[in-house]
Amino acid sequence: MVQACLNGTRRATDGAVVPLSPDALARAAAEAVAAGATDLHVHPRTPCGQDTLSPRVVAATLEAIRARVAVPVGVTTGAWAEPDPAARVARVRAWTVLPDHASVNWHEPGAEELAAALLDLGVGVEAGIWSGTDAAARFTASPYAPKVLRVLAEVTDTGVDTAEASARALLADLGSAHGRPVLLHGEDGGAWPVLRLAGRLGLATRIGLEDTLFLPDGRRARSNAQLVAEALSQYGCAQQSS
Repeated sequence: MVQACLNGTRRATDGAVVPLSPDALARAAAEAVAAGATDLHVHPRTPCGQDTLSPRVVAATLEAIRARVAVPVGVTTGAWAEPDPAARVARVRAWTVLPDHASVNWHEPGAEELAAALLDLGVGVEAGIWSGTDAAARFTASPYAPKVLRVLAEVTDTGVDTAEASARALLADLGSAHGRPVLLHGEDGGAWPVLRLAGRLGLATRIGLEDTLFLPDGRRARSNAQLVAEALSQYGCAQQSS
């Protein structure tokens, strides 16, 4: 599986190709799916461009994307969108249109309460396990770990030459991941080395403007769709060489 992460916390200043509004995200989603993405991860944004868990904005974003594509759509629940853990759970419980899945960063305060709320709503949980944090240990000990949809093994090391080693260390820390599927991905300079490693290991992965603005050869990406097409090529080659 190659998931497309369409915008993340990127700003308009990162380039006109970064989709922010519901309509722009819907267009980018349709293009990414046409290029081969089978799952989507988005950050709903306010009209001012801020990440938000607002029920109104989440609903508008999901409805716009689902009008264009039929693949699963997930959203972030990152603490930057709502710093107070209790308020974050309240926002999620107030959603009127539900995503297929939502990422929960396990190192953030209130992660287990948030995961419980999502599971109560019937929303799949992507357990975000960031390298360089205590998330792997917390997840391994969590009673919710066996219930998540998948584990997002998120490599925060952006070094071209070091990200793969960091990825392998993170996977070792996760161990069996309670038997849950693992999606392995990197970011910025580490995005492509980690994606190729995922291919060699037979793990799901993701790519998109959230993770990198550049193609493997250093050229600036024109769109999420271009990144997805290149990712499928790189991923397939990595699988064949494993």
